[in-house]
Amino acid sequence: MKKHKQFFKQNIDYGLLMPVFFLILIGLVVIYISTANDYPKTVISVMAQQVVWILLGCGLAYLVMMFKTSFLWKATPYLYVLGLLLMVLPLIFYSPALVASTGAKNWVTIANTPLFQPSEFMKISYILVIARVTVWWRPKLLASDSLKDDWLFLLFYGLVTLPVMILLALQKDLGTAMVFMAILAGVVLLSGISSRILIPIIAAVVVVVAGFLIVFLIPGGKEFLYKMGMDTYQINRLSAWFDPFKYAEGIAYQQTQGMISIGSGGVLGKGFNVLDLAVPVRESDMIFTVIAEDFGFLGSSIVLLLYLLLIYRMLLITIKSNNQFYTFISTGFIMMISFHIFENIGAALGILPLTGIPLPFISKGGSSLISNMIGVGLVLSMSNQNRLNEYYYQRKH
Repeated sequence: MKKHKQFFKQNIDYGLLMPVFFLILIGLVVIYISTANDYPKTVISVMAQQVVWILLGCGLAYLVMMFKTSFLWKATPYLYVLGLLLMVLPLIFYSPALVASTGAKNWVTIANTPLFQPSEFMKISYILVIARVTVWWRPKLLASDSLKDDWLFLLFYGLVTLPVMILLALQKDLGTAMVFMAILAGVVLLSGISSRILIPIIAAVVVVVAGFLIVFLIPGGKEFLYKMGMDTYQINRLSAWFDPFKYAEGIAYQQTQGMISIGSGGVLGKGFNVLDLAVPVRESDMIFTVIAEDFGFLGSSIVLLLYLLLIYRMLLITIKSNNQFYTFISTGFIMMISFHIFENIGAALGILPLTGIPLPFISKGGSSLISNMIGVGLVLSMSNQNRLNEYYYQRKH
């Protein structure tokens, strides 16, 4: 017992765990509030399930924290292949009703019961594999002045990214595809690829996105994009984003109700378990509306502060690390978490279009929570290695 206490005292980074703990606690509170108001008969089962997911996530985080770098390095290709195989399952086992409501085949569903979302676990596998690719090719890139090696580096990134993008396209899950692009962008920027390549690529992406938005907004643009293969639900989401109150009674109902709900909370909120507005799916995608309506600007600010503390702590751990593999893993995870926060809260506020991306550690559901906890376990492992390195350095000097 004494050894266990000593281990937790010396090896657990509480500066990282505390924001995660409070975010999970806030999540339990707001999931209870949303479920009690929208589905009162299911409160006990929903809360029990969420607690089970939390315990499972904590157990996996602890397990991953104990992994040695050599084991993780060897396991990465197998985890990547396993992730791709799992992402095929939603194309076979899906609910037509769920697909009709969301527009995407991203949940493995059996007997009309959604089980899990494979793309959430693929995010971790993808972070591992691009970190390994980076560590493998980066020394050659830094030793060469030829842009040919930079292009080869990008080619290797493309080879591991393309299968994921194809499966997400088949699932019609654009929101999750954006998360993978954010992860890739963060790692590429730190990889050492020449700015002579990156700047034109970034400029080209900006031009393409701007061109798409111009086409979407001009008369007849939506019809043209529909004929070019863009799905109706994607067109509706963008239309709702550009002019939400024009479609408040239809396709923008969720977004406008969410915006009104957030505004109605004021500075201090309406108080615990007081929800006057109906907001669809507020237990997961729109969970931030519950925080803002019940606990106001103050409660929302506390949540944002906890996220900032979490990201700041992960950045400190990453900067201290001398293990390149873990450094790029942590970079990918920070980008993943940051994009989730930015997109989820931005969509709730009406700044960004709705994409169905959950709020980390707070939204209801197991797949996202467990994926995030595995990521936390990886960063805890890095922090533990940093402490061991400092200990051995102090002993030598």
